[in-house]
Amino acid sequence: MKRTSGSLRLLCAVAASILALSARAQESPSPGSTVDSLLAYAREHNPAYAALRLDADAAAERVMSAAALPHPKFRINLQDITRSGEQSPSLSPGNVGSTRYLLTQDLPWFGKRELKRQAAEFDAESARGQAGESWAELAARIKSAHARLYYVHHNERTMREMLDLMSRLEKIARVRYAGGLSAQQDVIRAQVEQTGMKAELVALENERRELEARLNALLARPAGAPLQAPHGLRPVPATLDHAALEARVRAGNPQVFSEAARLRSAEKNRELAYRNRYPDFTVGVSPVQRQDAVREWDLMVEFNLPLQQASRRAEEREAEAMVRAARARAEAASNQALGELAEQLAGVDAARRTETLVAGSLLPQAELAFRAALAGYENGQIDFATLLDAQRQILQARLGRLKAQVEARVRLAEIERLVGSDL
Repeated sequence: MKRTSGSLRLLCAVAASILALSARAQESPSPGSTVDSLLAYAREHNPAYAALRLDADAAAERVMSAAALPHPKFRINLQDITRSGEQSPSLSPGNVGSTRYLLTQDLPWFGKRELKRQAAEFDAESARGQAGESWAELAARIKSAHARLYYVHHNERTMREMLDLMSRLEKIARVRYAGGLSAQQDVIRAQVEQTGMKAELVALENERRELEARLNALLARPAGAPLQAPHGLRPVPATLDHAALEARVRAGNPQVFSEAARLRSAEKNRELAYRNRYPDFTVGVSPVQRQDAVREWDLMVEFNLPLQQASRRAEEREAEAMVRAARARAEAASNQALGELAEQLAGVDAARRTETLVAGSLLPQAELAFRAALAGYENGQIDFATLLDAQRQILQARLGRLKAQVEARVRLAEIERLVGSDL
């Protein structure tokens, strides 16, 4: 009985361990089956995107300090520490001739603090735009890599189906050769075709590994970390209105947004440069202590004299140049984004038309031609080379359709990068 109870406890412990491991595996499955799983993992773990988000947070925190007054200053001035030679030097405020305390506060000219705050806010917006641009670029690369990985997986599947078909064709050629109905060359050509397909499968396997390593790098995972096979491609919107997308690019493109914020910041800094024509002030209060009592109070005001006209005008010209440069960058970013949008929309349209042509015409024709060629070869009406050509046409049609589907998704990823959001 003791041995039986010990065995039961051991079995229960093993079962509990297996269940725990299974639950852990279910809690954190490997990403890769869908684009959303990859994007969610990248948003959480990609260090480059995290760094830019933290930079944006830091820029937002600088807004308050940009508009804050400078720290006040406090000074103690001990006068006549020997009391006209009557005593040894003393550092006690009550034992010197008099002690003057001075508390001062620097005050910039009216409106300067507000301009600094606004410039800092626009700098923070620019930093947020840079973080958004980084994420849009990262998301587009992940979406494109996922679509290409889907292509490679299905290309491998198609190639294995064609390899199985070629194996059956080799058997037919062997039977005909054994019956004296065809030459041995047909069997050899079938074997050569199979060898070529196997070499293509090796190349596809290598391409799949490279894509998986690239995806893992984008996700900040080890290069050999497992990824689930893609389950499908993302749908492409039925209609892509050019004018509507142009409006979304102008309003939501992260780079355009960032450059526009930089332009507004440069404009505020230009206004601040012109405000430097006016003086800044320092005000202070100064109690004077004699022995143990404060007997005098002084007030003071101080202001700088902006008399260095050459340097001030140089600062103003610099600010003007910065505004013009920022405006040119903003215009260039907008033009580039709109040009890329037109290019990607044309690519989506071409991919759709290609897929429709292949799926509706080329692929059915290739399958019909192959069936006719196979029947003709079995009846001795055509040679084996014609049969191989028909088989290659099916393979090219299937791969052409798959390539058009993937190309449309890659173009869609670029469009979403340009508009700054999913469609």
